[in-house]
Amino acid sequence: MWIKICGMTTPEAVEAALAAGADAIGFVFAESPRRVTVELACRLAECARGKVRCVAVTRHPAQPLVDEILCGFRPDVLQSDAEDLERLRLPDALERLPVVRGWRAGQPLPARLLFEGAASGSGRTCDWNSAAGAARRAQLVLAGGLTAGNVAAAIAAVGPFGVDVSSGVEARPGVKSPEQINRFVSAARAALAALQEPI
Repeated sequence: MWIKICGMTTPEAVEAALAAGADAIGFVFAESPRRVTVELACRLAECARGKVRCVAVTRHPAQPLVDEILCGFRPDVLQSDAEDLERLRLPDALERLPVVRGWRAGQPLPARLLFEGAASGSGRTCDWNSAAGAARRAQLVLAGGLTAGNVAAAIAAVGPFGVDVSSGVEARPGVKSPEQINRFVSAARAALAALQEPI
């Protein structure tokens, strides 16, 4: 189970994600209570480089902002809406995580995608039935309204490649709770282990 903790704004949040065993941490460069500058993201990510994937999260960015992020922050992964990634000039080697907010049967999907609800970081769950259909056809990272309390049910319903949480592990908007990060990662790992147990 691939686990991403998104919306890093403090050193404590980064340290908690590392200690909990997350696979990736996200830095938001779009309009949000979690938005960071390139300079702050660089400082926060310094201790995480080589340990987890550092993800630059954008939404409908202009090319100059993307160039600044790529040059200044040097992300491992760029996450943005699928249509954004198609129009931007990006290095071939840069890993991309396209965001998809809905899926219809027969619609083509990228090999790996992030599936979430209509509004990023809103705390609202997405359509798990639609997500489950997409998860059968691609490596789907499920996002939207996930918490330690519902991530096991989400994993059982969708069967995702991974999960992504932001507002669901916050003490207040934009500020992560180390305790909630740990609870979320533990709950996700336990849910995966339960699914893998022989019947």
